Amino acid sequence: MKKQVINFSEKFEKFSEKWAPKIIARLNDYHFKLVRVEGHFTWHVHEDTDEAFIVLEGELGIDLEDGNIILKQGELFIVPKGVKHKPFAKKECKVLLIEPIGVINTGNVIGDQTAPSDIWI
Repeated sequence: MKKQVINFSEKFEKFSEKWAPKIIARLNDYHFKLVRVEGHFTWHVHEDTDEAFIVLEGELGIDLEDGNIILKQGELFIVPKGVKHKPFAKKECKVLLIEPIGVINTGNVIGDQTAPSDIWI
């Protein structure tokens, strides 16, 4: 078994683009992804999986059809599968995502903000 410590700050230094998740680890059939966010993302749904958002730095909003939530550093929110949502951040926010391997960041919507789902850093 390979022992590896992953430092979030060091990984974030390796990329600057927004809304483009980067894989940092695999646990069974799940990927841990870091993403920088700023501005508004697209409304979308993940029909087959929940999506976990953990705010490492900054403040993340998530619009839902029945309102919105605001996550601050150190907070976690899970968007249940089938729930339409739109993340946003007024200033750059650093987030850890946990989701099954192969999940497309824009879910059921393919467009300008769709990022590759297989980029490791």
